[in-house]
Amino acid sequence: MCYPSLDPRANALIKWLTVDLGLQILHIEPASSDASFRRYFRVKHADGCHVVMDAPPDKENIAPFIRNAVLLQKAGLHVPAIYQQNLELGFLLLEDLGSQSFLDALTPENADSLYRTALDSLFKLQGDIDPSLCGLPVYDQALLSRELVIFYEWFLEKRLSIVIPTATRQALDDCLIGAALQQPQVCVHRDYHSRNLMVLAADSPGVIDFQDAVVGPITYDLVSLLRDCYIRWPLQQVIDWLEQYYQQLLAARMLNCDFRQFKRWFDLMGLQRHLKAIGIFSRLHLRDDKPGYLGDIPRTMGYVGEVCRHYPELAEFNGFLESQVLPIYRTRL
Repeated sequence: MCYPSLDPRANALIKWLTVDLGLQILHIEPASSDASFRRYFRVKHADGCHVVMDAPPDKENIAPFIRNAVLLQKAGLHVPAIYQQNLELGFLLLEDLGSQSFLDALTPENADSLYRTALDSLFKLQGDIDPSLCGLPVYDQALLSRELVIFYEWFLEKRLSIVIPTATRQALDDCLIGAALQQPQVCVHRDYHSRNLMVLAADSPGVIDFQDAVVGPITYDLVSLLRDCYIRWPLQQVIDWLEQYYQQLLAARMLNCDFRQFKRWFDLMGLQRHLKAIGIFSRLHLRDDKPGYLGDIPRTMGYVGEVCRHYPELAEFNGFLESQVLPIYRTRL
């Protein structure tokens, strides 16, 4: 039998599986980790194979994961079934959705078919969950503002030693937060991208990492998927997917705007998300000693520049980026 490194939590996890649940473990190995304090193990035992979530209770709250799993499953999304739980220890025994994410599988040849399944699943999330009744937190002005602070603090100030001018920062906040709050509000997964969508033989995609779901802007998950921080597609391909989904929303009467307005929301929502992501990638490096995400910043910064150059109302922030931020950032690559 192969056990993970026997740290205290791994010992507690093994005891829970073997003593409390009575599993005869044949093999246990790390399955994945994410940008939080959670980690996952794949457990092969006499009766099958499962994934175990290890979420230290002093750092992670698994109650939202359990609540959101039920919510998304009722809407028809394929999320991992929860077979056993221990809230006190922070352990969950989950359905194993395999190890092949969209990011692992995507090619130019299969992208259209894979994204079709992802967009169909997203449509269920947005159309079949009532935002007024689901009980999720709201992606409000305060939360949007706090997320932008992550960029200002961790990327600009702590990584580059730059402070954004107050007027530039206020104008950017007003633009991005205003555009987000104008949009129809739906259930938002909040990390709906290629690393959190699993390729399955049936009922694909599997959807994971949904514990931070909120009620928020209709374009948020769409831009997470189509302008992914981890994989990039040609502009026209993205526009084609965007137009197809826009028409689907129109037909369902979930939108009442023209495509130009919808794309503006999409672009500005993407800018907010990408700035936040750059800040998070920097924080993971500086605070959590996880430098692996630094390689995703150039791709993400590329999205930022494209949007800033396209909209006149972002000219001031774009000038700040090009004259002060990018020259220093390029020396740190």
